Amino acid sequence: MPNDSIQDSIQSADSGTTVGELRETVRQFVQERDWKQFHSPKNLSMALAIEAAELMEHFQWISPEESRNVDESARHEVGEELADVLCYALAIANEMEIDIASTLQSKMVKNRNKYPVDQFRGRFGAADTRPVSD
Repeated sequence: MPNDSIQDSIQSADSGTTVGELRETVRQFVQERDWKQFHSPKNLSMALAIEAAELMEHFQWISPEESRNVDESARHEVGEELADVLCYALAIANEMEIDIASTLQSKMVKNRNKYPVDQFRGRFGAADTRPVSD
């Protein structure tokens, strides 16, 4: 199946590429174009929000199930928008010298404490009145 080989390729690249390598790719791209002068956290966060909106546009007006089963063309376009979002997130981290890996790990500890499995498994949040799933 073509999907499997694409997925294998993506997983291979993801598992073999560090966050630091991705940050360096973005840093070099920005440096080569002398764009650091434009890359204030304010501007980058606005650009990230715009790209996130472009990502959301691909799923507007379709059901959750349809969003899980888009065709390869749409999947590619979603990937392009996701890459844009990630590039801006990495650019913000570069600009503000934020260690993404340790910050994400720390945030996940906070999230685990805020949303314990025994209280939130199968529920989207405190307003979800469904019983906790097994």
